Amino acid sequence: MVVERRKCKKRKDDAFDGSTVTDKPSKEEYNIAKWIRSNVRSKKTKFDRNHIVEYFTGTRAVDALLENSPWNKTIFESRQHVVNFLDTMLRHKFFHRAKKIVITEDELIRIKGIKKKNKDSKDFKEEKKIEREKYKEKNKDENNYLQEDKREDDEKQEKRKDMKKKPKVRLEMHMDQYFVDCNDAYVWIYEPIPVYYWFFGALLVLGAIGICLFPLWPLTVRHGVWYLSIAAAGFLIFILSLIVIRSIVFCLLWVLTVGRHHLWLLPNLVEDVGFFASFWPLYHYEYIDSTIKNKKSLEKKKCKKNKDKDSDVEDCINTYIEEKSESSSEASKPNSPLLRVSASNDKNEILDGHEASEEDSESDKSNTGGDFEML
Repeated sequence: MVVERRKCKKRKDDAFDGSTVTDKPSKEEYNIAKWIRSNVRSKKTKFDRNHIVEYFTGTRAVDALLENSPWNKTIFESRQHVVNFLDTMLRHKFFHRAKKIVITEDELIRIKGIKKKNKDSKDFKEEKKIEREKYKEKNKDENNYLQEDKREDDEKQEKRKDMKKKPKVRLEMHMDQYFVDCNDAYVWIYEPIPVYYWFFGALLVLGAIGICLFPLWPLTVRHGVWYLSIAAAGFLIFILSLIVIRSIVFCLLWVLTVGRHHLWLLPNLVEDVGFFASFWPLYHYEYIDSTIKNKKSLEKKKCKKNKDKDSDVEDCINTYIEEKSESSSEASKPNSPLLRVSASNDKNEILDGHEASEEDSESDKSNTGGDFEML
């Protein structure tokens, strides 16, 4: 019984190990992945709206492997062989399948904050015609017409170019993760390590080993390294002391002259410039007069006051225009009291004018003693 139990446990362990162990990619797959990355055209775009990825299309990869690859006569005999091999590479997670989604104008507005043009084509044409007529009435010179035509042609060409531009695309994960010979996008997961990474990594390792073996170095080399370290420490102390001295000099001058004289030694020492530029110029001197400060402060106050006044005037004008528009809308009603008042005022003015004309005619009669007509 004990022996049978042990055999069952071994069988279960073997089955469990076989299910968990995944097939590792072969050297050929690595070589083909490197070849595809270097020879098949890949593009960059956003994946799932977050990070930028590189992807290639399935048909281009299949065509390149069949036509130009060094394996087109040994491994890839037909198109189906290429598809099957790329499918195994997908399962070994060299890349994964994604679906293309065209970015609409609304999404562009949300992402980039671009203002959407709500004008339709018909409205735009009508507005253009009205603008042309106004422009022709104002300017009748032929040169102006030619310039306008050139501008319109340039605008049309720019619009055509914008229309011809390819739509922007973003990628999302595809639910069916298998390779298909179509124009679907396949996002790269595998990134080969460049050669210079290995080179610099080896240098770092050798340098660390060399520092650890410092006691075994020759005496002359150890003395040289010791002197270099002292020189570096002295240079750092020198720069820190310069920063402290320049700040002390500036504060003393500023206090003694009541903020009129500003003197900075090595003004670029703390700025984000190059090594040699940080030590030039040697000093920067500036004299600030108190009267100039007062004038500047007064000018700022005046500007603020003028802005406030302009805003008040604009508010008054806006309120006046609103009141006037309201009064005109009330006066346009047929039985409104404003209409009656205006009509009575017009009648009074007409009667006053008629009486004045009669008085003028009577005075003329009295002066001449006869009746005559005024021409």
